[in-house]
Amino acid sequence: MTAAPVETIRHSAAHVLAAAVLKLFPSTKIDIGPPTESGFYYDFDGEHTFSAEDLPAIEAEMARIIAADLPFHRREVDRAEAENFFRKCGQPYKLERLADIPEEEVLSLYELGDFVDLCRGPHVASSAAIGAFRLLSIAGAYYRGSEANRQMQRIYGTAFASKEELEKHLADVEEAKRRDHRRLGKELQLFLIDNDVGAGLILWLPRGTAMRLELQQFIAKELTRQGYEQVITPHVARLELFRTSGHFPYYRDAQFEPIADRENLNTALAYGELFSELESGTRSGFLVKPMNCPGHIKIFSNTPKSYRDLPCRLAEFGTVYRWEQSGELSGMTRVRGFTQDDAHIFCTEEQLEGEIQGCLSLVRKIFETLAMGDYRVRLSLRDPQSDKYIGDDRAWEKSETALRQAIQTLELPYGEEVGGAAFYGPKIDFIVKDVLGREWQLGTVQVDYNLPTRFNLTYIGPDNRPLVPVMIHRAPFGSLERFCGILIEHFGGDFPLWLAPEQVRILPISDELIPYGRQLREMLIEKGIRVTIDEHSDKLGAKIRRAELFHVPYAVVVGEKERESGSVALRSRIRKEHEGSHSVGTFVELLEADIRSRRLPDQFLSNAR
Repeated sequence: MTAAPVETIRHSAAHVLAAAVLKLFPSTKIDIGPPTESGFYYDFDGEHTFSAEDLPAIEAEMARIIAADLPFHRREVDRAEAENFFRKCGQPYKLERLADIPEEEVLSLYELGDFVDLCRGPHVASSAAIGAFRLLSIAGAYYRGSEANRQMQRIYGTAFASKEELEKHLADVEEAKRRDHRRLGKELQLFLIDNDVGAGLILWLPRGTAMRLELQQFIAKELTRQGYEQVITPHVARLELFRTSGHFPYYRDAQFEPIADRENLNTALAYGELFSELESGTRSGFLVKPMNCPGHIKIFSNTPKSYRDLPCRLAEFGTVYRWEQSGELSGMTRVRGFTQDDAHIFCTEEQLEGEIQGCLSLVRKIFETLAMGDYRVRLSLRDPQSDKYIGDDRAWEKSETALRQAIQTLELPYGEEVGGAAFYGPKIDFIVKDVLGREWQLGTVQVDYNLPTRFNLTYIGPDNRPLVPVMIHRAPFGSLERFCGILIEHFGGDFPLWLAPEQVRILPISDELIPYGRQLREMLIEKGIRVTIDEHSDKLGAKIRRAELFHVPYAVVVGEKERESGSVALRSRIRKEHEGSHSVGTFVELLEADIRSRRLPDQFLSNAR
């Protein structure tokens, strides 16, 4: 017999979870239990506070229900019958969910033994078809996702058709935990999030800063080759600038509150009145920038341009700020302040295809260098039925055509997503799969006919008439914070040598050999190597363990023999073929060749295979 789709198995397992909880804790109120990409959950409310100690008992009751091979029976009911049933059961959340269902929609209940739930399905034929399951964790979740509502208790689990699939998934989960950038970021001292600074605001520690700067230098060299010019724009700008661009109010809910202009400010004005005046535009103010593009537009328009000046390519590692709900924040991958490797190209329509190709080649080079070669492309288009977009149909059609033609030259499979475009233009998104098979949306390229029109941008064409340029927005990394968080997990903290925050650690075996170690350090620093020396007085084994804990690619052991011969004894996490005794000159050559080639760590290649 063919197994049911995994989503159906998981949806059914969620019902079994709710049935088990009600059996063990009869007074519990239940809400919803949908399948997710990796499992399922169910939300509960009751006097009993669930803990990890409750999960084995709940799992045992679920196993009993599954072993009983109870059928999932669907029964269509009218609204009055459904309301009467859940009112009699004392399930208020079900009554509220029932009220959300349109009058014309068919109502159905699913019965599993004594358990009955409001659900449109589908489900497996009987509980035994669930196969294998595991409860994973407990968390708080606000009812309907709003902080204004009561906090529910959410129990997470996962289910598969077979035990083998479940065990593989659980192994992947453990590997993901081992690679978790939040854990590794703390252990490797890469970044810090401090509540005194603010949730979602990253403090880059020295080691993390070294990695970030290396990435910036890498892409900056590529930008120079492609003819970009670097610019810097302020972190705040006048609110009217973002009204013109459309970011205010189009991104209003994702922005920090406007800042009032202090000139002629009546300090007795109530906050609500002040806020209302800023919103309406009757009072001037400022905004911490949510986007870099308005600043780049102003730089472009600073001097008259002719067609001979195009394309104009402006790039910036620009920090922007977005207001994310606290429940959506996650380490470095979902933050409130982040730096984009942002650029904007102003060009003619004739230059558009070539410029898009240049953007795509830059994205591909980054992915290839960092072994992110498994990716797909998504073309995000406007939803013609939505009113959230600016500009006319002709501009959108030209933008979408230009991007579609550019994607087709990549000879890669791609999908189209209607409704995923930015409010000013369609975009190409690169969806990268990491070594654990997880997908991440990273690089993006967008075509924009609208903002140049809103800002009255022009250049003088060959016939001496003013023309409106086309604008390309592109960010290969997207956000440096998010990209680095993904890289930490992608490499599991064992970075390629060129990217490693600390490339070499020198380990003198006694205090008498520290001077020789310092000489080596100074020589390596002169060669541009990121190197430290462990001058602690404890034994060599402890020093080696410390270097291992920090994932240092090369540990250089120096003893009396090495000092006398001018050599080093190498230990390496990333390149076993280099271990052993080498002259200092040979060691430097090995390092420089590894950095120059941006070679991947041996164990990464092994894991990737």
